[in-house]
Amino acid sequence: MSKLKDKRISRGRDKNKVLFPVAPVKSELPGTYINVLADIKEKIASARLRTVLSANTELVLLYWEIGKSILQKQTEEGWGTKVIDRLSHDLGEAFPDMKGFSPRNLKYMRSFAEAWLDRSVVQRVVAQIPWRSNLALLDKLKSIEERLWYAERTLEFGWSQPVLIFQIESRLHERTGKAVTNFQTTLPPADSDMATQIFKDPYVFDFLGTADFRRETELEQQLILLRQFM
Repeated sequence: MSKLKDKRISRGRDKNKVLFPVAPVKSELPGTYINVLADIKEKIASARLRTVLSANTELVLLYWEIGKSILQKQTEEGWGTKVIDRLSHDLGEAFPDMKGFSPRNLKYMRSFAEAWLDRSVVQRVVAQIPWRSNLALLDKLKSIEERLWYAERTLEFGWSQPVLIFQIESRLHERTGKAVTNFQTTLPPADSDMATQIFKDPYVFDFLGTADFRRETELEQQLILLRQFM
């Protein structure tokens, strides 16, 4: 038994009496291993991105629904600042882990719903990009056509919010033309700025109830549950 143990330790690492086998060098593996590894890594990255983007989509659609309710009540009953402030307080008490219910953000939700009256457009395009990027579209642009153009480019090229703002301020749509394209909703590149941003988006983490991004185990469990409904 002792000889067998010594043999195992010689092929691995013995840390606190627990054996951790040493991975064989890649030159000893089948020639197809590198390609299979690359394919699996790509699948993992894509699955993670789809999961977080799904959470982001639900969040943005939720904000649109809240904004629509506020807009409707302002039109029908004349809701003012006091009501918004009270709504912010009550939602904050009901969902203390979510920081997205400030009076300022609730007003943004109202403006968001007013800017995008067609829910199908929201679901197809603007709900696919981060909330902060949507705020940039609201703040920097007035035309729905221009907002949609930049939203589509953001999703297509995976722009982060700072890159989106730079492109808007440099009037990219005027330099490249605003011709209608056959835009198809796709995942942004896994290594894009937008993908990096969305993995750290505090709005998404708050929405999942994991505002502290160091709580990795809890976040992982939330994402697994979310994937079951995708």
